[in-house]
Amino acid sequence: MRFWAFSILVVGLLLFGCSDRNRHADKTVFRYNESKGVTSLDPAQARTMGNIWATTQLFNGLVQLNDKMEVEPSIAKRWTISQDGLTYRFVLRDDVVFHNHEAFVNGKGRVVVASDFEFSFKRILDEKTLSPGRWIFNAVDQSKEGGFKAINDSVFEIYLKQSFPPFLGILSIQYCSVVPKEVVEKLGKDFSRNPVGTGPFKFKEWYEGIKLVLHKNENYFESDTEGNQLPYLDAIGISFIPDPQSIFLEFMKGNLDMLSGLEDGSYKDALITPNGNLQPELNEKLVMYSEPFLNTEYLGFLMKDSIDGKPNVLTDKRIRQAINYGFDRRKMMRYIRNNIGSPGVHGFLPTGLPGEEFRVEGYAYDPQKAKQLLIEAGYPNGEGLPEIQLYTTSQYLDLCEYMQHQLQEIGIKLSIEVNPGATHGALVANSQVPFFRKSWIADYADAENYLSLFYSKNHTPDGPNYTLFENESFDDLYESSLATTSDSLRYRYYAQMDSIIVEEAPVVVLYYDQVLRFTHKNISGLSTNSMNGLSLKTVRKTNP
Repeated sequence: MRFWAFSILVVGLLLFGCSDRNRHADKTVFRYNESKGVTSLDPAQARTMGNIWATTQLFNGLVQLNDKMEVEPSIAKRWTISQDGLTYRFVLRDDVVFHNHEAFVNGKGRVVVASDFEFSFKRILDEKTLSPGRWIFNAVDQSKEGGFKAINDSVFEIYLKQSFPPFLGILSIQYCSVVPKEVVEKLGKDFSRNPVGTGPFKFKEWYEGIKLVLHKNENYFESDTEGNQLPYLDAIGISFIPDPQSIFLEFMKGNLDMLSGLEDGSYKDALITPNGNLQPELNEKLVMYSEPFLNTEYLGFLMKDSIDGKPNVLTDKRIRQAINYGFDRRKMMRYIRNNIGSPGVHGFLPTGLPGEEFRVEGYAYDPQKAKQLLIEAGYPNGEGLPEIQLYTTSQYLDLCEYMQHQLQEIGIKLSIEVNPGATHGALVANSQVPFFRKSWIADYADAENYLSLFYSKNHTPDGPNYTLFENESFDDLYESSLATTSDSLRYRYYAQMDSIIVEEAPVVVLYYDQVLRFTHKNISGLSTNSMNGLSLKTVRKTNP
């Protein structure tokens, strides 16, 4: 009975969608799919990409990032940072209003004031909110005014415990969106399903597991460079089709306006060439957007002398370096990933971060050097070297098998253990495996976010240092980088830290990822950036 009821609901919604399109043929609706679903429209819960993309359309913060990953004004029209880097003062616009809601006087959205940010930020820190974003305010000095203070309606201040230069960029994260106190308190947990923000689009309806609809906010405060009010679109429709093949077919039929990434390798070759370009026969139909993605895919070595009472040969730097030299990353990217992304031949820091002019060189394929390192370590041609176990998930098995084959040619025997994602994550977090696959997607666009993985005070399970790497020189540079207000000096510190990571080799950098999106020719103005964000306020769609 439940199955039939659900089927009738789905069919009814599809028919409704078709008739709705016919009745509003002159309206522009941008449609995309979120295969993993949306679990919450509360920015305090914006942890997954699906939640982040949806809340980006509904909310604003003090600042925002442009496509060059530069911090720009949003609700804050300007700001100052004290000389000691401890006090951030923001001056707010006076023309930003919340979406309409019955909790407001006369149901009309009111103007955003500084106390709204004080409430929103303290709400993130409140344990009752259960926000996974509490970490963003680790640098905030809660002993001073609770860390945040509305000086008056238009001036808002934040107080830090110590200088933390990446902090301004952190404020662009969706967790830092402003929410209205009266609506949050009226709705309680239901706010996550009935959101009220200030964004270019406002919430309309949500059918669990089927579709989410957002409508244009006619009172949005931003305009384009010619003075035209944003957004251009009339609505956004988000579907939740889980099957990659079905998503691909819906996109090719024109029922979806954007295809993001290549979730299923079965249709990869239908879209892109072995060199990573759009297939020539699709040039008249589709547009491909490509951008470096702030995601480093890597293998980590556990820097412990023994695991479960057994000696760990991977504490020998020469063996770690031999593994780094022992496989061809460029060939791996060409044959396994159609050159989607770039080979990890630099340091740990990916392409697309500010300060890229200071980027360091990493490991290139050099089997002879790998063999020499094994000789120096006492294992000529790998003789006497115990088999090394590499732990991964099924998604990366092909890359690991490629490495396994190439490393065998220089005498390193690799066995591969495949586990479900949750099991794998727990094993790594609890330091139970000697060699493991991981990835790090930037939370904010600063190299500190990556280098924090190797700071000795960030050891797992309390921090992201999964390798348990410790290096006194690295720690000194890391702390110096946080103390300076000079960007160029900080970037030099970052480069020195990345050089230490290359030399000590606590990781094997596999590749730096890539944002890949496809749209039809009737879509324009879609912006991309290396955080893989999705802002639709400047998108235009031409109806047939």
